[in-house]
Amino acid sequence: MNDPAWAAEPVNPESSRVTVVVATRDRRDRLFETLPEHRAPVILVDNASTDGSPAAVTEAFPAIEVVRLGENRGAAARNEGVRRAGTPYVAFADDDSYWTEGSLARAAALFDAYPRLGLVTAQVLVGPSARPDPVSAAQAAAPLGAPVGAPGPAVLGFLSCAVVVRREAFLQVGGFEPKLFVYGEEALLAMDMTTAGWWLCYVPSLVVRHFPRPAGRDGTTRDRIEARNRLLTAVLRRPTGVVVRTAAATLRESPPALWDVARSLRWALRHRRPLPPSTEAAVARL
Repeated sequence: MNDPAWAAEPVNPESSRVTVVVATRDRRDRLFETLPEHRAPVILVDNASTDGSPAAVTEAFPAIEVVRLGENRGAAARNEGVRRAGTPYVAFADDDSYWTEGSLARAAALFDAYPRLGLVTAQVLVGPSARPDPVSAAQAAAPLGAPVGAPGPAVLGFLSCAVVVRREAFLQVGGFEPKLFVYGEEALLAMDMTTAGWWLCYVPSLVVRHFPRPAGRDGTTRDRIEARNRLLTAVLRRPTGVVVRTAAATLRESPPALWDVARSLRWALRHRRPLPPSTEAAVARL
């Protein structure tokens, strides 16, 4: 990655049809490492940071649009970035990731060539050693096959830092659900975009570099939130039998998550829309 001393030096955009949306909170040091690597206009959506990130980024990167939220919206902060984007396609990045050279231009060309394409997800290389992320290997195995005429295998899951979306398709389904906050928010979006008739495809010629910190996050809290979101997503979209089995698994693995779901159950039942048979069959196959 570039030296932070060169942070104010912009990288020439490789596509005028893609905006990179970065959601962040209290990660100023990581932003100064990754923002110089982006090869398209950037909208930074700040989740009420307390470390001075917005002001520091505004000073160092005057070309970047910085959106300061008054609260931490988690993954749904990306929705605001997409709404503000003036391009037909939007790439997501985390404050510890960036898209490699040529990837955004190739993504834009794919969207131009395939009108039914709603989302592409990239190959993710982790850390300085560029180790392939296991999620990418699973996607490359193509368990769902590929739609006829599509540019790659179909997916029903992805890493949020490694997707480019067609702005129209993303907004059509409402983007990331704010109630899910973070961790596992991708599954519901994938289901809803697929149900709406959009193709979601894995394209390994698109590459994301990801540099996660080895430690420092609360794993117990993350496990609880992930368990909650799996069950809430099941209540929102899956058959009753799946909901019951998921609730039983949640009780075994993270009992506090079951209480979290109980507090949101009325909301989830009001917004319940079971998947159509074709999408449910694909989800069950995974």
